[in-house]
Amino acid sequence: MRINRQLCLLACMAIPVLGFGQKNKSFSFTGNPIVKDNFTADPAPMVHDGTLYLYVGHDEAKDNNNYNITEWLCYSTKDMKTWKDHGSVLKPTDFSWGVGEAWASQVVEKDGKFYYFTTVQAGEPYNSKAVGVAVGDSPTGPFKDAIGKPLISDDMTPNGRRGWWNDIDPTVLIDDDGTPWMSWGNGTCFLVKLKPNMIELDGPIEILQMPHYVEGPWLHKKGDLYYLTYASMGRGREMIHYATAESMDGTWTYRGALTGMAENSFTIHPGITEFKGQWYLFYHNATLTLNGVGGATGRRSVCVDRLYYLPDGQMAYVEQTKEGSLLPPKSKSEVSKIVNPFADEKPSVVKRTIAKPDKKQ
Repeated sequence: MRINRQLCLLACMAIPVLGFGQKNKSFSFTGNPIVKDNFTADPAPMVHDGTLYLYVGHDEAKDNNNYNITEWLCYSTKDMKTWKDHGSVLKPTDFSWGVGEAWASQVVEKDGKFYYFTTVQAGEPYNSKAVGVAVGDSPTGPFKDAIGKPLISDDMTPNGRRGWWNDIDPTVLIDDDGTPWMSWGNGTCFLVKLKPNMIELDGPIEILQMPHYVEGPWLHKKGDLYYLTYASMGRGREMIHYATAESMDGTWTYRGALTGMAENSFTIHPGITEFKGQWYLFYHNATLTLNGVGGATGRRSVCVDRLYYLPDGQMAYVEQTKEGSLLPPKSKSEVSKIVNPFADEKPSVVKRTIAKPDKKQ
C-alpha cells in the first residue's frame, strides 16, 4: 500500500509539471510560418510592456473539413526571435451564450484591463455569429465574459451579403483621446464608437463601403493617419486591401492592395503593429505540414513580414516571404523601389452610411 501511495503521489505531482512545461515552452523563429507545431489562423498582435503578444485561432480541421476552431492560443516574444507558447487562453464556451467556433479576435489594453473582442457562434436566442468581449487582468488571462451577452448580435445589423454570419472579426482601436472604435463584418464592413468602458456602444453602427471588402478588418494608427486594412477578394482567393482617414469619424480614402493572395489558402487575415521601432504585418497562409498532414482551408499557419510606409503615409506593398522578419530591414531607398503589382487602381472616397437592422417578421 505504501508503494501504491507513493506512486500515486508521484503521478499526481507529475501531471501539472508536464502540463506547465508544454504550455510555456519556448521556440525560435526560423522563418515563416511562426508556429510549426500547431495550425494557426487569424493573427492579432498586441504590444504591452516590451512584449509582443500574438493571439491566434487554433485550426483543427480534419480531412476536407473547412473549419474547426475551438480555442484561441497565445504566443509572445520580446525580440521577434524567441517565442513563448502560452497555450489556450480562451474558448467560445467560456461565454455562457457561446456554443463554438473561435473565429477571429483581437485583444486591446485599456486602464490596466485587457479586453478580448471575439467572434463566437451564439446559441439561443441568437442562433448566429456574434461579437463578444471578455476581460482579464493580464495579457494571458484568465479572461471572463464582460457583459454576459453579445456586444453585437444579428438583430443589430442588416444581414447584407452574409446573412446571419456577417457579424464576425472584430478589431478595436483606442484613439489618442481615449475613445474606442470597433470595426467588424463579413461581406459588410461595420464601424461603431464604443463607450470608454469598452463594453457598450456609443452611437449608431455605420457601414463603410470598402472596395472588394470581404472580412477581417484591422484598425491601426501611424502618425496622423488612421488605417483600416482588410481581407478582400482577389482573383478567386482573398488578398489584402486598405483605406486611410485623417480621423475615425471623417472621410475614408481607399488606397488599394497591400499584399496578394496567401499561398495555398483561400483566406488571409491582416494584423498590424509596431514593435521596438519596426512595423510588422501578420497574416496566415496554409503552407505548414504537421505530422504528415498538409495545410488547407481549415489548416492554416500564421506568418509575419516587415511593413514599410512611404513618405505620403501609404503603406508599401508587402511581399510574402519564407524568411519573414529574419530578413534585414530595408533602407528608405529600397522601400521607394518596391513595386506594387496591383497598382492599377486609383484612390477613391469610401461611402459611409448608417446601418439599418433588418425588420424582423
